[in-house]
Amino acid sequence: MTDEALARACAVLRAGGVVAFPTETYYGLAVDPFNRAALTRLFALKGRSSDKPVLLIIDELSQLSGLVAEIPPVFPILMRKFWPGPLTLVFPGAAALPEMLTGYRSTIGIRISSHPVARKLVRAFGQPITATSANFSGYPAAVTADGVFAQLGAGVDVVIDGGETPGGQGSTLLGYQKGKVCLLRAGVIPFSRIEAVLAG
Repeated sequence: MTDEALARACAVLRAGGVVAFPTETYYGLAVDPFNRAALTRLFALKGRSSDKPVLLIIDELSQLSGLVAEIPPVFPILMRKFWPGPLTLVFPGAAALPEMLTGYRSTIGIRISSHPVARKLVRAFGQPITATSANFSGYPAAVTADGVFAQLGAGVDVVIDGGETPGGQGSTLLGYQKGKVCLLRAGVIPFSRIEAVLAG
């Protein structure tokens, strides 16, 4: 990805547009998560139900402060071990988060991507981006730039072609309920491996 392509993608995000980009699982769709018009467009593009939350990618741990109300006590262990990587942690969300982002719940899913293009994009943008999979809801997620075009076409303003992504499973989704970590969605990182790390 050239500096020019990166600058164009960031300009599109700042203008409320939609950027498709590769991650360590599938291609994702990025918008500015604090732009309600951009979120509305994202949901319409995917045909996504408004009660389904959208996860975020950050670039560094300091960005958590504006997104989460608190950090569950075991999450730092998991962040040190599995970030950057395909582990999405569901935190209690900050009160100021747009309701569309949280699916009208009080939580927010966040990870640091291990894909170099995803990392460059969120770093250049200077704040978190959305990373919902690039597909119509209920359809397989795109694993190539051509796959993004085939499903979403002109609905995406910029597609960053980073080659084929692994596909298969998405990120593992973990929450924290009643004093312990719980598996919300199985993914690339087996829950048994997570349990082993927490057991020390």
